[in-house]
Amino acid sequence: MSNAKKVVVITGASQGIGAAVVKAFRDLDYRVVATSRSIQASSDPDILTVAGDIADPATAERVIREGVARFGRIDSLINNAGVFLAKPFTAYTHEDYTNVLAVNLNGFFYITQLAITEMEKHGKGHIVNVTTSLVDHAVEGVPSVLASLTKGGLNSATKSLAIEYAKRGIRVNAVSPGIIKTPMHAEETHEALGRLHPVGRMGEISDIAQAIVYLESAGFVTGEILHVDGGQSAGH
Repeated sequence: MSNAKKVVVITGASQGIGAAVVKAFRDLDYRVVATSRSIQASSDPDILTVAGDIADPATAERVIREGVARFGRIDSLINNAGVFLAKPFTAYTHEDYTNVLAVNLNGFFYITQLAITEMEKHGKGHIVNVTTSLVDHAVEGVPSVLASLTKGGLNSATKSLAIEYAKRGIRVNAVSPGIIKTPMHAEETHEALGRLHPVGRMGEISDIAQAIVYLESAGFVTGEILHVDGGQSAGH
């Protein structure tokens, strides 16, 4: 198979934002390596699915190895996989803490190392980390310490990696969503959740996919934390 087309790896790709990002990149004629715990095989020959726990370094190794074997290259990585668990700080269990850090931090670390190694072979690449505006703007009634601890770390890592790899042709950015209409939010909560944003509504999954696609095309943008949050991070 010719490897002329660009190849993107997308984590957390089976539903919600991840599934929308897969479609957005296929619309751009990218080949896609899509991974999540529950992902199913695709009938599209330009989509390779790899099922597994992204927190496990063996999954990350398999995703990159099989992606390169199938498509010959890795151009972009979208670190979308993540866990959000809203609990009062003192109610978090050891298992909660371990799980959130494993997915949000380990899941980023292992696959990003391997993807950058492949990108360096071609002297170019792009990484987008999906974080959360709660890092910058805590919301009363939405306890989010573990999200801030982990996704805030990714915001900082985004800037650090952007500088480390700027002269090697690899850009690193982040998209920081507000509260998005995904299956994790019941429809009866949408009105109340919408009021948490200055624009008065929740975001759509397509808003995040479009932001990621923008960053993919923005060759002079690196180290950016792009807030897609209806003004939430700006204040109230």
